Amino acid sequence: MHLYIGFLLPIHMKINVIKKSLAGFLPLFILIVLSGCEKKYQAPDHYAVDLFKDERQQGKAYIMNEEECFDGSELVIASSEVKLADSSKGRGKNFFLYKVRSGKVLKTIRDSVADYPFMFLSDQRLKLKNDSIYLYLKKLEGFRFIAAERNLKYQWLKAAPVYSVKKDK
Repeated sequence: MHLYIGFLLPIHMKINVIKKSLAGFLPLFILIVLSGCEKKYQAPDHYAVDLFKDERQQGKAYIMNEEECFDGSELVIASSEVKLADSSKGRGKNFFLYKVRSGKVLKTIRDSVADYPFMFLSDQRLKLKNDSIYLYLKKLEGFRFIAAERNLKYQWLKAAPVYSVKKDK
């Protein structure tokens, strides 16, 4: 027993060395240190400025009206002979190919005459109607392999819905 001196004492003999006041203070000290180490992310909300708070609407897509569609497109055709020719649904990026057999050109920027039948590409599936509809088309961007294979020049205007042709009374 006399060989054990100071820090070389076995653990079961060191318990009597710790004083009672230190034993009560030690858990309190550990709690203070651990609570002080907790790090919280404090975002400065007063720096955040929402520039588009009036324009943002959750869950609603922007749909153009007829005038915006007419102004934003390069080729506008009124036709009743539009049919879905092909689609790539499930094979990468979705697109749909539509075939137009005949129609009346209402607006054009590049070509004065449209050669029928021709095809155009759309990123979304169009809700075609049985009566005449307006086709709002713009120059094809991207899809160069499909454009070369299918001789595509136009694509559907992105935010344009399908509008029926209004009959004059």
